[in-house]
Amino acid sequence: MNQNNWQDFNDAEAQQSGFDLIPKGTVVQVRMTIKPGGYDNPELGWIGGYASESFETGSVYLACEFIVLEGPYAKRKLWSNIGLQSRKGPTWGQMGRSFIRAVLNSARNVHPQDHSPQAASARRIDSFSELDGLEFLVRVDIEKDAKGEDRNVVKHVIEPDHSDYAKLMNVLPKTNTGGSGSSAPAQAAPAYPSATQQRPSATSKPAWAQ
Repeated sequence: MNQNNWQDFNDAEAQQSGFDLIPKGTVVQVRMTIKPGGYDNPELGWIGGYASESFETGSVYLACEFIVLEGPYAKRKLWSNIGLQSRKGPTWGQMGRSFIRAVLNSARNVHPQDHSPQAASARRIDSFSELDGLEFLVRVDIEKDAKGEDRNVVKHVIEPDHSDYAKLMNVLPKTNTGGSGSSAPAQAAPAYPSATQQRPSATSKPAWAQ
């Protein structure tokens, strides 16, 4: 009986062991994608089914995947959740808002202390669809998973006030001198498709988009 390589696996390469973890503190450029969870709350601007709800805790979050774009860890994937709402109180949602603010600053080259109208506009979104596919810098962290094993996660975004931001993102460096504006105008928000062009309009914008 003749057998092809999908019947006889003796000459298949041996299974490789898992990747070593990316060292904690490594700065990498990533592309973020959101795994839709089907949870909507139009009153808060959560439309399009991007948010997820935990059946165990009732918390609401964005389930995010981050793929490393360049360097020795290119194509590696990391996963983290962005908190939106928790029954335990506002802290988790506040942390999520801070994370999203940093994502927008990093992806759109806006200094965190730039409060100009252009910067304010760059930190607004119509829906979570505008976060899906953004590219920015992060610092890799390590934490224990549910099985007690170490895994890479994303907890901190690198913004334009970081010394290596301009070089790693290949953009002009940004500075801020007065706290109310940048020495260079904020970069206009990239031409990502507007959520209103892809999804039904929300009844109201999220609190941070007012």
